[in-house]
Formats: sequence, structure tokens, C-alpha cells
Amino acid sequence: MSVPMLVISGSMGSGKTTVLSELSDLLEEAGVAHAAVDLDTLSLMHPRRGGQGERLMYDNLAAIWPNFAALGAERLVVACALEDRADLEYYREAVPGAEPIVCLLVAPIETMQQRVRSRDIGMLQEQLLANSLRLAETLPRARAEDFTVENDDGRSITEVAREILSRSGWL
Repeated sequence: MSVPMLVISGSMGSGKTTVLSELSDLLEEAGVAHAAVDLDTLSLMHPRRGGQGERLMYDNLAAIWPNFAALGAERLVVACALEDRADLEYYREAVPGAEPIVCLLVAPIETMQQRVRSRDIGMLQEQLLANSLRLAETLPRARAEDFTVENDDGRSITEVAREILSRSGWL
């Protein structure tokens, strides 16, 4: 059975988590059976041993997908910065039958950094700001996406989510 999967990629502060939530709301409103997961939260732990940290996210996705599917989810929306299109193989291993479509969410660097500053106010703020800048530079060059959507302050989150669903062919 095929599982349409929409991957929302982007730098820190691009709006991945906020858009993920709005996409889920729009799909619910349309009666589309789906699950939505912010993949970064599936690997938060300490200590990480060796390369296990990177695999942990996919292993945890593989562990929870059957629960979603058993309750009727037919599609999956995930948010995670995808730096290499080859990594989609991990998504396919975690969710058998996955057919990923990747949207790169972009915003002006000043906007992304302001979002990071306002939400990540703890001790790692400077490191997160630097990572945001690094991802903003490397993700577009990686060309891991099928299409790009602009998420700047002039657009409503609903408008951004609707564009993503339209361009992915989901609505």
C-alpha cells in the first residue's frame, strides 16, 4: 500500500512546525486521514551513542507509524530539515510504501533569525542562530526538494499551507 508523505524541509525559523500544524488542520477540515509529526522531537535525548542519534529519528518514526496507520492514517506529513535527497530512503524504510514529496520552506534570513531569537531563548540560542544561517545557505544548494514555498511575514500561515497542499497535489 502506498503512503503519500509530505516532507516539510527548511532552515530553523523557516516555519516548519507552524506550517506542519496548519497543514494538519487543513487536511482535517478536508476530511483527509493523515498523521503529522515533527521529526526533530523524535530524537531529543542525551546521551547519544555513536551514530545512533541520526538513526533514532527514523527508528522512532518506524515505531509510531503502525499506530497511526492502525487508526486510519493514510497519509503522513513530517517536518525536518532534509539536507540530502538520498536520506529519503530512511523515510521509505521507516514507513513502508512511503512516496515522499519534499517542500523546501524558505524565508528571509532576518525573518528566520528573529523567529529563532523569539522562540529559542535559552543557553543554546547563539548555536541555533548559527545553525539557522548554515541551513539557510546549504539547503537550497542541496536541491533535495521537489518545490519551494516562501514563508515570509507578508503571508498568512494558512496561505502558505494551502500553497503547499496545492503544489503537492494533496488538495
